[in-house]
Amino acid sequence: MPRFIEVAGGWVAQHVPQGVLVAYGHLGDGNLHFNINQKPGTQAFQLQAVEQKAKRAIHDLVKEFGGSFSAEHGIGQLKVFELERYAPPVELDLMRTIKRALDPNGIMNPGKVLQMK
Repeated sequence: MPRFIEVAGGWVAQHVPQGVLVAYGHLGDGNLHFNINQKPGTQAFQLQAVEQKAKRAIHDLVKEFGGSFSAEHGIGQLKVFELERYAPPVELDLMRTIKRALDPNGIMNPGKVLQMK
């Protein structure tokens, strides 16, 4: 975890000068909240302009370090497409199979975790 924070924090410092890293969490169980907050004097649009690039770079590093981008709170709507990018196809197929078995009509939280194909 310290090495990840060092590497990812270095990326943030280099590529997101309008942001400040706020990393905290549940180190005992290997979970980390890794946020980039807006520096004082920075306009929100300046940070928003690099948001997608930063998410992709950090999530790529998380994968490289053998981690995942979601933990105790689940995937949620904002990370559905990230799950598609990073989860192995066999895991996605298994999740869809379970979803179809438990929710054959697709009425329980559609689109909240998986894209159903």
